[in-house]
Amino acid sequence: METIYESKVTAIGADVDMFVDEKMMIIFNETAPKDLQDIAVVHTVAQLKGTIEIGDILSFDDQSYQVTFVGNKVNETVGELGHCTIVFNGEKYADLPGTLCVENKEMPVVSVATIITIHKA
Repeated sequence: METIYESKVTAIGADVDMFVDEKMMIIFNETAPKDLQDIAVVHTVAQLKGTIEIGDILSFDDQSYQVTFVGNKVNETVGELGHCTIVFNGEKYADLPGTLCVENKEMPVVSVATIITIHKA
């Protein structure tokens, strides 16, 4: 599988847990302002080498999720800021343009040094 994005988690924001009940995770790269880093899984700056599409695979180490919806701003914000809101609900639609929906499975266990990858289907 072709890898179009790969980054390493460097910090877990203090307020990340407040989104767990909604099965949401916000990611940003290290260039994000401190107040946004508090709510995010923060990772190294990485280049998006393609277009994220439905059917692609998002992984956190060995925990993989098929992409079910890509908001119309996801590719732009991932490319510029390493940012999107990931929702683990399997939906094929979301109201916010920066939302990436993936399979409705248990959320991943993420820690510092977790590798985030996106592979083409």
